Amino acid sequence: MSDRSGTATASRAERKERTRRALVDGTLATIEDRSFASVSLREVTRAAGIVPTAFYRHFASMEDLGVAVVEDSMRMLRRVMRDARRHPSAENARESLGLLVGQIRDHDVQFRFLLRERNGGVPEVRRAIATELRLIVHELVQDLERIPALQDWPTDDLDMVANLIVNTMLAAVVDLLDVRPNSVAERDVVERALAQLRVVMLGMGQWQPRTAIRERGPAARG
Repeated sequence: MSDRSGTATASRAERKERTRRALVDGTLATIEDRSFASVSLREVTRAAGIVPTAFYRHFASMEDLGVAVVEDSMRMLRRVMRDARRHPSAENARESLGLLVGQIRDHDVQFRFLLRERNGGVPEVRRAIATELRLIVHELVQDLERIPALQDWPTDDLDMVANLIVNTMLAAVVDLLDVRPNSVAERDVVERALAQLRVVMLGMGQWQPRTAIRERGPAARG
C-alpha cells in the first residue's frame, strides 16, 4: 500500500510539474513579440492546454507566473556567466562569448523577454530580473575574491568590475539579437565584446584598490 501511495504522490507531483512547465513554455510562446503585460491568463492557459481555473493550482497570479518565466530564462545567462567566472582571461572570455552566442540562438525568445521586460512592464517581473542580475554580480564578486592578485581589493572595487563584466555581456546580448546568425555582423559583435572585456582585464591590472590609496594617504596621491 505504501509503495502504491508513494508512486501516486510522485505521479501527481510529476503531473503538476509538467503543467507548470507547460504554463511557462506557453507564456514564452505567447510573448514572442509582445510585452508580458499584454498577455492574458486565458491566452496562457490556452497555450498550455489547461482550463483557466486550473491556473491557480500552480501560480498565485500572472505576476507570479512572470517571475517564474524570469527565473527559467535567467538560467541560460547564469550558465554562461558561471563559465566566464572560472577565471578572467582572454581565452576564457572568447569561449564564454561563443557559449553566449549559442545560448542566444537556442533561446532567442527568453533573451528577448528579459531585455524587453528589464526596464519596463510589470514591476514584479522587472524586480525579479534585477534580483537575478544582482545575484550574478554577487557570484562573480565571490569568484574574483578567490584570485590571489585580487585578495586585497575591497568589495566595492570587485563589485565595480563584476558589474562592468556583466553589463558588457548584456550589451553583447542586445547586439547579437539584432544580427543574423553566422554573419559578419555577428562576428563583429563578438570581437567588440571581447575587446571590451580585454580592456576591463587590462584595467584590473593597473587599478589601484581604493583601500591601498587610503593607506598611502593624500601625499601619495598627490
